[in-house]
Amino acid sequence: MGNGTSIGKVRGLGSSHDGAHHWLSHRFTAISNLVLMSWLLVSFVLMGDFGHASMVGWISQPITAVAMILLIISLFSHARMGLQVLIEDYVHNSGSKFACLTALNIAVIGGGAFAIFSVASLALGGQA
Repeated sequence: MGNGTSIGKVRGLGSSHDGAHHWLSHRFTAISNLVLMSWLLVSFVLMGDFGHASMVGWISQPITAVAMILLIISLFSHARMGLQVLIEDYVHNSGSKFACLTALNIAVIGGGAFAIFSVASLALGGQA
C-alpha cells in the first residue's frame, strides 16, 4: 500500500462512491414498502371474508395483482440490501462473506420468484 507513513496506509482506501446510491435505494424501498403495506392493510380491513375463494377473487383483479407483485419486489429487495450491509459489516473472513452473500442472493431470488409465481398463478386463474 505505502511506505508506512500515515498517508501511505490509507491511500486507496477512500470512498468507493457507491454508498449514497445504496443508501438512497434502501430509503426508496422503505417508502414504497410503507405505501404498499398501508394499501394492503387497508384492503384487508375493508375485506369482509378471508376465505380462499374471496382471496382468490380479490387477487385476481389486475390492479391488486400488480400491487402485490410490486410489494413482493420491494420487500425482497429491501431485505436483501439490509442483510447485505449486515453481512459486509460483521462477517470478516472473505470466504465466509462470499458464501453468506451468495446464500442471501439465492434465498432472495428464490423466495421472490416463488412469491411472484404464486401471485401470478392466482391472478391468471391457476390453482396455486
